[in-house]
Formats: sequence, structure tokens, C-alpha cells
Amino acid sequence: MADAPPTKPKAAAAVPPKPVQIGGESFVDRILPHIKKIAWACVGVAIVVTVFFGYRAFKQRGERKSTAALADVIALAEQPLREPGTPADVKHPSFADAKERATAVLAAISKNDVKVTPQFNGAFLVDVGRFDDAIAGYRTCDAPAIEGLDGVLCREGLGLALEAKAAANPDTTVRQKGYEEALAAFKVMQPDEAGPRAAYAKYHEGRMLELLNKRDDAKTAFEKAKDLGKDANDLTDLIEARLATLGA
Repeated sequence: MADAPPTKPKAAAAVPPKPVQIGGESFVDRILPHIKKIAWACVGVAIVVTVFFGYRAFKQRGERKSTAALADVIALAEQPLREPGTPADVKHPSFADAKERATAVLAAISKNDVKVTPQFNGAFLVDVGRFDDAIAGYRTCDAPAIEGLDGVLCREGLGLALEAKAAANPDTTVRQKGYEEALAAFKVMQPDEAGPRAAYAKYHEGRMLELLNKRDDAKTAFEKAKDLGKDANDLTDLIEARLATLGA
């Protein structure tokens, strides 16, 4: 009996391969449990970025608006005054007098909440007769320790406001006291004779002394102002006129 041919072993049943991601879970698998947290984090970052750039844009828009409002105020302040009896001209804006101009400027400052210096604001407050408001503003920057032109102008403004308030008072005693206060302000206006507006400080002193009927002292102050303001032609003419009235 012939040997039976060897039987071939049955082939092993094919086993479907198990789907294994080499290296462990995929990035997507790892991130899925945290996707909500990440989404909220992205939203948070977006909000921060939006707020930052929105604030910056708002601030820049506000700065542009403030600058434009300030420019409008300055434009009003620079409009000229018409000659008495001259009609208004729409093509060439102007004001009938200083009080009308000051009223318009102050209204524009208040309406647009424009930030201006006490020196700028005070001059217009004086023009509308709001002397106490002007004086209060000037006193915020009139300390002799404040150096430079800003401090000088503030102290000068204070003296002028005190003088204007005194001049408007019908009571002689009160008026004289006001002139003395103005004189005191002008005396500390510019302590440095070589500093800016030193000649004007002496000129103001002379005016107050003249109003207080201290003629000799007034002459001395005017002469000093003339010496300090040799190069200021406008001031020299004013001083010469004052000295002439005093008989100098």
C-alpha cells in the first residue's frame, strides 16, 4: 500500500490585525478629552486681545476727539475783535468784544470737557467777570517755586485777575486793598531779573504803585522796567507814556 501523500497542514485562519497606533494614542485621541478647556482658553485669549485692541482704538479715537476739540477752542480764542459798530461778517468770523469771545471759548471748553491750563482758562474767566474762579485757578500754579515761563505767566495772571476784581469794586477801601494784593502778586511774578517777562513784572508793579498813588515808587519801578525791557519796543512805548503822565 502506497504511502499516502503527506497532507498539507491546514492554513491558519487569517486573523484581522488589531488596529494599533504606533507610539500610542494619536494627537487627536489625546486632545479630545480637553477640547472644551482649550476652546474656552482660546475664547479667553480672543476676548483679551479684542479688549486690548478695542481699548487702544477707543483711546486713540478719544485722543483725536480731544485734540480736535482743543483745536476748536484755540480757533475761537484766536478770532479777532471787530471795530465798534462794524457788522459781523460770516466769511470772516469775529467777535463784537472780548466778553463775547470769552463766553464762546468758555462754553466750548465746558461742552467738550477740554483740558486747558489755568493760564489759558483764567484770562477768559476775567473777561466775563468771573474773577473769583480765575483767581482760584491761578492759585493752583502761582507758587514762586514753580520755575519757567509757565509759573511766571500764572503769577502774572493772578495779579491781573486780582487787579480786575479790585477795579470792578465800587468801594474805594476794598478796591485799594485789591490793588495791594495785586501788587504783592506782581512783586513775586519773576524774582529773576534775567528771567522771562522780568520787565513786565516791574511794569505791572509800577502800574499798581501808580494806582495806589505812590508816584515816586511808581517812577522807580517804571525806570527799572525800561532798563530790563530795552529790547521790547512795545513795552518801552508803554513805559514812556506812563512816565510822561507822572511828569518824569
